[in-house]
Parts: sequence; structure tokens; C-alpha cells
Amino acid sequence: MKTYKALLSTAIFIFILLCAYYIDIRYFRVDVVFYSSLYVAILSSILAAAILYKLSFFSAFSGFEKKQMVLIWILLGYIFAISIPTVIDRSLSFYILEKLQQRGGGIRLDKFNYIFTTEYMREHRLVDIRLTEQVASGTIVIEGNCVKLTDRGDALASFGQFFRRNLLPKKRLLRGEYTDQLIDPFSRSDSHPDYLCNQ
Repeated sequence: MKTYKALLSTAIFIFILLCAYYIDIRYFRVDVVFYSSLYVAILSSILAAAILYKLSFFSAFSGFEKKQMVLIWILLGYIFAISIPTVIDRSLSFYILEKLQQRGGGIRLDKFNYIFTTEYMREHRLVDIRLTEQVASGTIVIEGNCVKLTDRGDALASFGQFFRRNLLPKKRLLRGEYTDQLIDPFSRSDSHPDYLCNQ
């Protein structure tokens, strides 16, 4: 009987989550898709918890069991936020599939660089989206025509560099060849860029 009630309460949480997500994206302003989805997940967990604690139907659960279920719902909400709307919003893999579908199911391989550097950037307003997200995250500030790293952004960049160099695969398959090029992508950057703020 407890299993049935636990599944039912989780189904209630999922229903609340999906309804709240729809209301959020339909009627409210969204600055960053991931943060908005995460907020919806936490709010849905709180609403479902209120039902869990208030209805006598769920009184068979101990306080500890109820806390466990709420924690599971928060984790499920996080999984939803990062795995569905965020992935679809940001995923280059989804873009490739959608672009192939848009162009009748096939695109010449030698045109993918053009598609990514021109069509993808324009169609998804990629630079605008990423700058908006970073400003909202507090990792950059935009002063006039200069984008500057904050202390938080610097710490995250250092963590990313450390993780990339030490904890990403050193033999990664890239179009039929195993390579370590992506653990140090900046090794192929321009040595004298002309886009620095102090120039």
C-alpha cells in the first residue's frame, strides 16, 4: 500500500511540475532556461510536499519517509530541468538533427562548418543567449563594448580548465580518429588576437 501511495504522490509531483513549467514558459519572462526550470522544480517540490504533509491519505508515511520523497522530487526536478528544456535549448546535437530535418534529411558534410559558423549562430542568436546567461550567472559584466570576467567567472574558468585538462578523456573519438585535442582547445587559438579590450 505504501508503494502505491509513494508512486501516486510522485505522479502528483510530476503533474504539478509539468503544469508549473508550462505556466512559467507561457506566461512569465524567462532570463535563463535552466534557472527558470530549476526554480519551477523547487516550487513544484514545495507544492507537492504541502499535499504530502496535509492530506491524511499520506499519513502512513513517517516524517523521515516524507522527507526522503521530497528530496527525491527535488532531484527528479533537477534532472528534468537539466535534461529536457536545457538540453533541447542548448544542444548542438539536437540542432544537427533539426537542421537535417529542415533541409530534407541530408546535408553535404563539407558544408557543416558554414552551417555552424553562420546559420547556427544567426538562427539561435547564440552569442546573445550565452552572454545573457553569463551576465545572469554573475560570471561576466558588460561595460560599454567590453565583456569582462568577474571573480566568480574567473574561478569557474579555472575549474573548467583544470577539469578539461585532467578529467576529460585523452583518447576521444572525433570523426574516426582518437585524439586529445579537446583537452587543450586553446592550443589552436590565434596567438595575436585583435579583439582584446585594451587594444
